[in-house]
Amino acid sequence: MEFRTINGRRVPIKGGGKSGAVVAAGVLALGLAGGTGGLTLGGGSSLVSEVGAGAQNAAQGASSGSSGSAQLRARKSEGQKSARKGDSEAAWQRLGVKQLKRTARQQAECVAVSFGQIRDFFTRTRCTSLDRALFLVGDGAGNTAVLSVVWVGLASTRDADKFESVMKIHGSGDIQPLGSAMLGLADIRFTGENYGSDRNGKNVTIAETELASGHLDRDTLDAIAEVSAYLPRI
Repeated sequence: MEFRTINGRRVPIKGGGKSGAVVAAGVLALGLAGGTGGLTLGGGSSLVSEVGAGAQNAAQGASSGSSGSAQLRARKSEGQKSARKGDSEAAWQRLGVKQLKRTARQQAECVAVSFGQIRDFFTRTRCTSLDRALFLVGDGAGNTAVLSVVWVGLASTRDADKFESVMKIHGSGDIQPLGSAMLGLADIRFTGENYGSDRNGKNVTIAETELASGHLDRDTLDAIAEVSAYLPRI
């Protein structure tokens, strides 16, 4: 059997089966115990450091993400309070954007401008009023979003509740937002992915956002819609 001297001790370096595994484990243990003066695994100490640093960075990232989400929720809550007061400028400022353009239209008929299950609902349940507005909002750095806000009046609170329930089902249809061409923009299709709604008695408000230019993250687009759904009729 061959031996190797490590830290002043002779240890066997060859063996078969389980005894070989025990020998290898002994060599590793001696190397680790010997520090810089004995056998080391190439990059072993740095690997431990990197693993520790990686875990620490992951924890810090999770903490930062949680903090960011909490801050966004707080800003959204404050924005909704401003929106309820009719102060759209203050509401959007909470989210770091401001109004750049706006257009609006009023009508009293909902069937002709709706589709899917929403249109089916209006063929059975008459709406009493419909106001639609389209906004372009931006952060001043070239990042903009198109925002559609629709206010629907129903004959009763029960009808309003039913309408909101159908509207909240993704893929159930929609009330057609005003065309983005009315703001001088290329055609933008609203997907319903960034959505907010509010019901106040017989009235339901629906807000949707889509990116127009640059970059606004999904959470911000969602927050803009959820805040804008609290705006009173214009």
